[in-house]
Amino acid sequence: MEVRLLEAADAEKYWELRLEALKQNPEAFLTSYEDAIKRENPIGQTARNFSQPGNYTFGAFENGELIGVVTLLQEQAEKIKHRANIYAMYVTLSKRGTGVGEALMTEAIKKAKSVEAIEKINLSVIATNEKAKKLYTKLGFKEYGYEEKAMKINGVYYADEHMVLHL
Repeated sequence: MEVRLLEAADAEKYWELRLEALKQNPEAFLTSYEDAIKRENPIGQTARNFSQPGNYTFGAFENGELIGVVTLLQEQAEKIKHRANIYAMYVTLSKRGTGVGEALMTEAIKKAKSVEAIEKINLSVIATNEKAKKLYTKLGFKEYGYEEKAMKINGVYYADEHMVLHL
């Protein structure tokens, strides 16, 4: 397995995996599959996102196939530049439990530590996602908040746990 920063040339593979993520785990993402497929030129926009300052999207590859992704996004406003957020963490179903998620998160944390301004990383996780919470805790994240009814999908509410890693 190879984990690396994604580039514009990876945008199509990323978008395919993103759509899979939105279908497989709709409760884990704010964007719905239905909204995602309505986007105009999503691959071009994804490619542009990969080159934005403070936007670091890592991909895990196995035999040239993209099997997992995570985005570390540094805040840009002057007063909160010391914060970064983890978004869009996803590992394809057949590769879960094989260390892909840990490898991706480890690279994201390593990148955050290499950016002098970043002092902490925040993330939100669905409160019932025990495997993800266990991974984040193992990597040093601590819960700092709980939001009831954070999301509503087809009449079902989901709670979020907010976690932080101080670097």
